[in-house]
Amino acid sequence: MQDLLRSTWDEPRPHHAPPRVWRDWALVGVLVPAAILEGALRPELPWRTLSVIVVVGLVPTLLWRRTRPLPMLAVAFGTTSLVSLITGGNREEPYTTAFLLVLVYSVIRWGSGREAVTGLVVVLGGACLSMAVRDPGLADATGGLAVVVSAVALGAAVRYRARSRMRELDQAKLLERERLARDLHDTVAHHVSAIAIRAQAGLATSVSQPGAAADALRVIEAEASRALAEMRAMVRVLRRDQPVDLAPDPRIADLGRLATRTRTGPTVEVGVSGDLDDVHPSVGAAVYRLAQESVTNARRHARHATRIEVRVTADDTSVHLRVSDDGDGPARSTASPGYGLVGMFERVDLLGGTCTAGPDADRGWTVTATVPRTGSAA
Repeated sequence: MQDLLRSTWDEPRPHHAPPRVWRDWALVGVLVPAAILEGALRPELPWRTLSVIVVVGLVPTLLWRRTRPLPMLAVAFGTTSLVSLITGGNREEPYTTAFLLVLVYSVIRWGSGREAVTGLVVVLGGACLSMAVRDPGLADATGGLAVVVSAVALGAAVRYRARSRMRELDQAKLLERERLARDLHDTVAHHVSAIAIRAQAGLATSVSQPGAAADALRVIEAEASRALAEMRAMVRVLRRDQPVDLAPDPRIADLGRLATRTRTGPTVEVGVSGDLDDVHPSVGAAVYRLAQESVTNARRHARHATRIEVRVTADDTSVHLRVSDDGDGPARSTASPGYGLVGMFERVDLLGGTCTAGPDADRGWTVTATVPRTGSAA
């Protein structure tokens, strides 16, 4: 229990917290007029002017609920508690003060462990002060506490669900880095092996040209053999938790395997154009894997799709991939990329390229990628 409390207290803020989004401005834009309208439509509300002023003055704290959740919570609950003391607790709260629950949620969702614990203390202190001043019944006190606990539970659930997803995304990126490392090893090891063989051949023919040439060849052989041994040791570490795949790496020329024509699913059309002869093997493997993953996702998620189009073109510097379908895009427009695509994006980024995925203007979904022919990581 002590370890749990210590880990909660030491937990940092979520590193991906945005400063503010359009929803924050929308909340402020809705709550301010709502508070003024409530004050106008509820003449029986005690301390009506003061209540409206307090709510309108505190609503902007929502704009800093991610970057400064604890100070905003302290300001809001401190102000409302002070007003309760001034009025002697003999006033009915406006309905719009329910926005304080958003601040309770925010300090749990976006605050550090220290801020979350301190925020809970502030909330409980404000609740105890309010009950002491107003002396509500048991039913009202229990109901209010249940609402606050619900906001806290929701913030904790969303926080840890987001952290779990970030962990899964990081794992997908890590796995893709390992796959890329294996691909690079297979490519570089081939060239290093060729260097070693050529160095051995040079040693065999150096009888006629002894001296400096023979010494240089010995250095080449030693360095090449050492590099090959180090890379093989690295791959053994990378592959210790996964079976070794002895199949050759896929190439852009293998994209024809993805082309299908079926009666039950969408037709997959593949087109390749441009000079692809000297494309680095790691780039070819990345383009093939990204196309394969995109086609799989389109078959799985594109509703009412009849056609999936895969197009690869090459110019003097880059290879361009475009995978598009004609399915119903709006249902997928708000979906996050799957872990497979996240891994592919990571691979393209490591190779010095760019990759995007999103809905088309009318319907369908498109994945595009541009990768240097040589790959910056190669």
